[in-house]
Order: sequence, then structure tokens, then C-alpha cells
Amino acid sequence: MIDRRPLTYLMMLAVLAFAACVGGEEAADLVLVGGKIATVDDLGTEYSALAARDGRIVALGSEDDVRGLVGPDTEVMELDGALAIPGLIEGHAHYMRVGQAQLELNLMAVSNWGEIVAMVEVAVAEAEPGQLITGRGWHQEKWDERPDPEVDGLPYHASLSAVSPDNPVLLTHASGHATYANARAMEIAGIDGATADPDGGEIVRDPSGNPIGAFRETASGLLSPARQGAASPDPRRVALLAQDEAFSKGITSFHDAGAGWNTIDLWKDMVDDGSLKVRIYSMIRASPASLAENLAAYRTVGYGDDRLTVRAIKVSIDGALGSHGAWLLQPYDDLPSSAGLNTTPLQDVVETARLAMEHGYQFNVHAIGDRGNRETLDIFEDAYASAGAGAYRWRIEHAQHLHPDDIPRFADIGVIASMQGVHATSDGPWIEAKLGMQRSEEGAYVWRKLMDSGAIVMNGTDAPVENVDPVASYYSTVSRRMADGDVLFADQRMTRMEALRSYTINAAYGAFEEDIKGTLELGKLADITILSQDILTVDEERIPETAVVATIVGGEVVYRGGGQ
Repeated sequence: MIDRRPLTYLMMLAVLAFAACVGGEEAADLVLVGGKIATVDDLGTEYSALAARDGRIVALGSEDDVRGLVGPDTEVMELDGALAIPGLIEGHAHYMRVGQAQLELNLMAVSNWGEIVAMVEVAVAEAEPGQLITGRGWHQEKWDERPDPEVDGLPYHASLSAVSPDNPVLLTHASGHATYANARAMEIAGIDGATADPDGGEIVRDPSGNPIGAFRETASGLLSPARQGAASPDPRRVALLAQDEAFSKGITSFHDAGAGWNTIDLWKDMVDDGSLKVRIYSMIRASPASLAENLAAYRTVGYGDDRLTVRAIKVSIDGALGSHGAWLLQPYDDLPSSAGLNTTPLQDVVETARLAMEHGYQFNVHAIGDRGNRETLDIFEDAYASAGAGAYRWRIEHAQHLHPDDIPRFADIGVIASMQGVHATSDGPWIEAKLGMQRSEEGAYVWRKLMDSGAIVMNGTDAPVENVDPVASYYSTVSRRMADGDVLFADQRMTRMEALRSYTINAAYGAFEEDIKGTLELGKLADITILSQDILTVDEERIPETAVVATIVGGEVVYRGGGQ
């Protein structure tokens, strides 16, 4: 537990500080003592004390080593045995959606379709007639009973529409790659049995061809008219809600996986007024034409004391496995009529790669299925060859299901695998049903195979697909233990330190920021996460009990755990 030192102790240290100042040393703004400082440097160096000044680390060592840097205005934090690590970096999540999720129905913990209908019924009773009701987090593979009637495990909309006849309802799948709509929402959007499937999407239909209410991948865009006219929350409020959530989970830097130009403008304004303190590494998501028009003007590195960087582009080449949208080389075992969906035309992905090279942007492609990954690797390899030698560090976001032939290509080409540990244990119970045992074992969430081949693997949560909690994802990464207690391919686990590096220095490397963050070393940013117990040594089953005691960004304590 962290506490400010008693006044008498501070007075004693102030005397020591005065003596030090006589010798020419300048007092620190923040000093941490009494715990374990895990630097995560290449040698695994550990200390018991740290000092920061003007947002940077100025001393590491023993308590005796930092006493001379304590002045009357220094905040001295007693770790009382807690673990201090480099500030955790969320390697792939959706910043504004994390904030938005705080304002919607949270469907992540529902047990079945009936619970969702009941939650919507309550929301309708509290809403105005015609008011849009939104929610997120449902996943049919996680329900304890299959709905009846259903198509591919997806329910018909009748029961939902019965409790919401006058209110449009749009419920986003946990993956973000499907949407469920009630009759009113489909009516507003003009969708019926004659509506055609868009490229890269599918309207799920009953045997008569009528929409059951489920929309996969790009088909969700057909529901946009149902959103029009609905009051949108203040984006500044959404951004601050996301920041609060990130800080409470120990996150100091956030790789946002797809923002528009207006959102970038908002974040820049918030950096200017001091309200945005989390560090954002943003990936732009826009059409090739829009990218060509705006990339040069928006490229930004380290804006506002390294609070905002815009130097990456995001494209999705396929969808999600849970919604049968991941693009596979062979059909799904549980849906033989489909091999998934290519959600962005390949010519657009190739053109975006060209624009990224032209304007000096990193290119990050969402690819989940083995074909989606292969196509992406092919495009990256061609782009690298055309541009010549360079440290491009392009990334595949998720890289969840790989053909064995493609695993070594990440290291060979120089592509970062931006993966999410918690996805493996969340998806684990139903991976085999979709891919079969051979494909699952050979290429599903193969962290160890990728690392052994020399690839860099990052970590994250893909929030709000999963909770943004790094501790949960860290636990999944080192244990591969699913909710039912079974372990998913134990040989693919990371060690404790490898998992911590995937959340710190590897993520910093994935944003070209390893020189300023990712380890606790002299001169680097004083971004620090303090945890209630040592996740490097505590019994594995106790890791989920770990709490965030404090979050520090640039030497400023931006979050204190309960009672702090």
C-alpha cells in the first residue's frame, strides 16, 4: 500500500535534501522507496528506489541512493513491498469505444439471449419513445443455452422486438464484427428480405430469406440510418471516461486501433488544455482517398510532451472468428458453407500500403484468419521489397490463426505480431469447433512459435472487446488457463518476464518509442505502474488478485487505488 510519508519523516529528509542541494544536486519531484522496482531492461535489473524530476527518471538504486534528492516539495511514496514496473502499454484497443462502453448496456457477462432481452426491456422502460438503445459485448459462443429458433447459434429478433416495439435497438457483438438489431431499427434502416448483402458482409436470414436481426461485418453499416438522429454523447466526456478506465487499470500509454480525423483534432485540443494525460499512439482509419488528402498534415510524433503520436494507419482485411468473419484458407468446421469474409478489398489494402510508405506511416492490418494473415504478409513483403531496406515495423493486429508456413515469415519479413493474450483464453472453448483440432493446434494463438522464430510479440486487450485490464491479459498469457480450468495449448505460454515485456518494451518498440518508454531507465519517461503484489513471482493462481495501487504518467500520480 502506498502512503505519503509522515510529516516528521519528510522533515528529516528535507534536512538531508538541504545538505544535498549545498552539494549542487536538484531535488526530485517524486521518489519511490520501500518496494521492488523491476526495470524490465535487458539484464532484468531490480532496484528498491527510484527518483523522477520534470517527468523523467533521474535516479535508480537503493533508498540511500535517492535520499539526497528529496526536498521539501518532493512527494515520497512508500511502496511497502509493492511492485513498480514500467507503465503498462495497451498495445491494441479502441480508446473512444472504451469510453462509450461506459454509457451503453454491458452485455459481456450475460449468460444467454433471454438475459439480453430482459436488460433491453428494462432500458426501454427508462427511455423515451423512439430513443435509440445500444449495448455491446454479447457473444453467442459463450451463452449457456442455444436460442430457439436460431441460425448458426444466432436468435431470431422476435423476442427482442416484442419488448422494444417503439425504440430502435442496436447491440454490438463482443468482437465488434457483428450487430444485432430489432424490428424497429431494421424498419428505420429500410432493411427487409429483399435487401442485398454488401461486399464483405452478410445479413443472417431465416430459411425464407428474411433477416433474423443479425448483421455480420460490413452489413452492420446498413443499420446506420437507425443511429441517425440519436443524441450522441459529448466526445470530450467519452475521452475522459476512457482515460479514467485506462488509469484505473495501470495503463499509461494506449495504442488506439483506428481513429478518424475529428477524433485526432479532439485529442490534440485536450492535450493543449491539459485534460488528456494518457499517452496515445493513434492509428488512422480512413479510405485511401481521405488518407491521400490528409496524411501529410496529420503526421505527428510526440506532441505535447509525448502525449500524442499519429504515425500509423489501420485497415481490417477480415473479420472475427466468433462471428464467422475471419478469412480462412479452408471453410469453417461448424459452417462449411463459409471460409469467412474479406472485409476490405485487396486493392484498397495495397493502395493504403503504398500511401503509408509514401508518407512515412506505419501500416497495421487487422488479420485474424489464416488467409487474412497470409494475404497481409504478402502485401507487406511486396511493399518492403518495393521501398527498399528500412525499419518499417509494420504490424499485423491480432495474428490469431496462422498457417504453419506463415509463422516464420513474421521474423523473416520484419513484421510485428500485435496480439492479445486474453483473446486466447476467452476464445479457447470454441476454437476447435470452428477450426478443428489440427488447425487449432498448429496455428491458433502461437505466441511461443512466433517468438522462437524471432518475431516481436506485443500484448493488449482489444477493449472493449475484452476488459481493458492488463492483469487479466497477463494472466492469460502466462497460464493459457480458460474459465473452465482447462489450459489451451500449454506449450505456447510465455514466461512471466516475456509477458511483462510484451506489455512494456515490446509495445514501446511497436510504436518506435523504445528510447523513451517501456523500461525504467535513467532519462526515460517516468511512466510507472505500481501493483499490489509481485506478478513475476507470486503463485500463478494468485495473479488475477493483483490490484493497481497507483498509476504514474510523467512523474505525476494520475490514479491511486482504493484508500490512496
